[in-house]
Amino acid sequence: MKQFLLAIALVGVALPAHAQLGGLGGALKKAQASKQAIDDMNITDAEERQIGDDVSAKIRDRFGVVQDPAIHRYVTLIGTTLAKQSERPDLNWTFIVLDTDGVNAFASPGGLVHVTRGALALAKNEAEVAAVLGHEIGHVAHKHTVNAIKKGKAVQLGSGAAASRSNFLANYANRAYEMVLENNFDRGDELDADKVGVTLSQKAGYNAAGLGAFLARIAERNKDTAEKNGMFASHPETTERIAKIKQMAGSANAAVLVEARFKEHVRYPPVDLAKIATVVDGAAGLTGSSKEPEPEKKEEPKKRGFGLGGLKQTVAPEKQSAQVSASGGARGLGADRAAKGGPNKALVKVTVTNADVEAFKKGIA
Repeated sequence: MKQFLLAIALVGVALPAHAQLGGLGGALKKAQASKQAIDDMNITDAEERQIGDDVSAKIRDRFGVVQDPAIHRYVTLIGTTLAKQSERPDLNWTFIVLDTDGVNAFASPGGLVHVTRGALALAKNEAEVAAVLGHEIGHVAHKHTVNAIKKGKAVQLGSGAAASRSNFLANYANRAYEMVLENNFDRGDELDADKVGVTLSQKAGYNAAGLGAFLARIAERNKDTAEKNGMFASHPETTERIAKIKQMAGSANAAVLVEARFKEHVRYPPVDLAKIATVVDGAAGLTGSSKEPEPEKKEEPKKRGFGLGGLKQTVAPEKQSAQVSASGGARGLGADRAAKGGPNKALVKVTVTNADVEAFKKGIA
């Protein structure tokens, strides 16, 4: 018996290391694969910009671009003044005015900030525009979109990392577009972006409470709608945000609104929420949506009696979805989110020098 046990022991010693480790070797391989997957999720600055360009193209396709170099130059000067004082001053910051009456703003990864014509129209002064742009700059500077997707593992690289990297980045861009379009940032990110907006406004010399004033005006404008709408699609409670902004802003630069220069450059009339022309998300003719049009529904047998519930669509869904309405969005979307955009999607290229920015800053008084 002793000889038998000794033989078993000798056989165990003679086995190769990988056979002795067995499950341990497999566990190490899985750990290495897991680490590789995490590393693959890391986005370089160049890839972030690539994603941002893709997202911006989709946003421009959805809402169109105002083809006025003067308004783009004005917004670019405000935005650049702020961005140069952010934590990522060396990004290729690009500021785009979208051609829609909807009140909204979108930050694409990598340094692309969009603000709608409707948002400019609703603002009362340059300090408010600066605060809105500063908020969006905060989303980019702190990589809120990229980090949220990575943290939530909403996009996976899959097998064959080198071969599928381009597909991975394309999927990442699609997810980022959905997130940006829906303003789908969590509470912490929104409050963090508010803080950045206040801080950058203060550094530039503006009344830093401008964001609170702008949000209060939107809240008043949206008070009669139950739908999630535009910049309030998923933001924290408005009253809480406004209170925190006032607290952070304090009384410094309280009088610096820069109204005269604002009125020289922004002459868009604000459009009442109920009068904003809208289109249905995913509709024929509504490009830029990541959602497929819903299939046509078969008409149910008619019921006797008459009432609102008995009314039937007289237009096929795919045709009806391409129609424009003036009573707010469909599928529970607010009018700002579902607002009709302009036909021209082309970027308006604007170049501003450091000297231009310094001269512009002198007018913040």
